[in-house]
Amino acid sequence: MARIVIVEDDVAIGSRLAATLRGLGHDTDWCRDGAEALDRVAREPAELVLLDLGLPDTDGFELCRRVRERLPGAVLVVLTARTDEMDVIQALESGADDYLTKPFRLAELQARIAAHLRRARPAGKGASVRIRHGALLIDRAARRCFGPEGEVELRPREFDLLSRLAAAPGQAVSREDLMNEVWDENWFGPTKTLDVHVAALRRKLGDRLRITTLRHFGYRLEPPPEH
Repeated sequence: MARIVIVEDDVAIGSRLAATLRGLGHDTDWCRDGAEALDRVAREPAELVLLDLGLPDTDGFELCRRVRERLPGAVLVVLTARTDEMDVIQALESGADDYLTKPFRLAELQARIAAHLRRARPAGKGASVRIRHGALLIDRAARRCFGPEGEVELRPREFDLLSRLAAAPGQAVSREDLMNEVWDENWFGPTKTLDVHVAALRRKLGDRLRITTLRHFGYRLEPPPEH
């Protein structure tokens, strides 16, 4: 079970979500505006945040950025009635890991939450927990990535994507496989989210890794150069 914060001003939706998640055993707080949400996560960190973009007191994208700054390791799922792809991209670039458009089915949301929490927690004892890729050390058990200058701060899905690609350097991986393995088979949003996360990895890790775009197929992480 996990600590989850809901940020939703619609009373019907918020109360339903809170009751459902508490019924599943999660420690759940429901906030009705951005100011309350920021105060809540500052006082008590959460593992997962469900955040509505259309709040009365703050811009949803700005709230995404501020929650991400305070909870760099949490999973942030945006809930919104907006369906434009540019809104999806802006939410992802503002710090969101996932995106669900209203109206959504509670069963789908529960499946997404379970998948995110499963991936966000340390690997089991039998798993291969450390991957070296050139100058990078990827510690899957601790969910941390280190370079020559120290730790590289990665968001949850950025870390999962890097781990998946680094597990098979030189191997072409399709967009469909990456979406299924890094996000979830229940993901129904645009696959543009994958491109946004690849761009973030390239920006944060620079020349410490090279991800090649395979047109109309997917991506390939090139093997590190031999010294």
